[in-house]
Parts: sequence; C-alpha cells; structure tokens
Amino acid sequence: MKEFFEVIESLFVDLLFAPFDVLRALELENWTGANIINWLFMAIGFVAFFYWMMQLKKFNDNNEEDRDPKAHSFLN
Repeated sequence: MKEFFEVIESLFVDLLFAPFDVLRALELENWTGANIINWLFMAIGFVAFFYWMMQLKKFNDNNEEDRDPKAHSFLN
C-alpha cells in the first residue's frame, strides 16, 4: 500500500507540479515572464466582461426581457 501512495506522490511532484517549479525558478530571474500567465487570464476576463456587458445592453435596448414582477417564478 505504501508503494501506491509513493507512485501518487511521484506523479504529482515529478510530473504535474513541474510547471510550477519552472515558474518559481523563472520568477527569481524575470518577474514579468513569470506573471505573464496571470496578465493573460486577466485580459481574457476583461474582454469577456465587456463582451457580456455589450450583449446585456443590446438585449436591454431591444426590450426583449419581460420586466413584469411576476415574470420569474422566484419573485412571487
């Protein structure tokens, strides 16, 4: 049974967490390079947020939403 858990440890430490070790070593040399992934995710989030807001404005301008207080069952 001990070998089973050692295999799981080896899988995670040697294979799955290896990219994090690379990023940790890169941060000591180049902060921007290590954090480019974070900036990329933030940019994707901002683009998705603004796209969603534009879609909501489009539906709001077309009056496609039923704004009656009884339109949704959870508002009864």
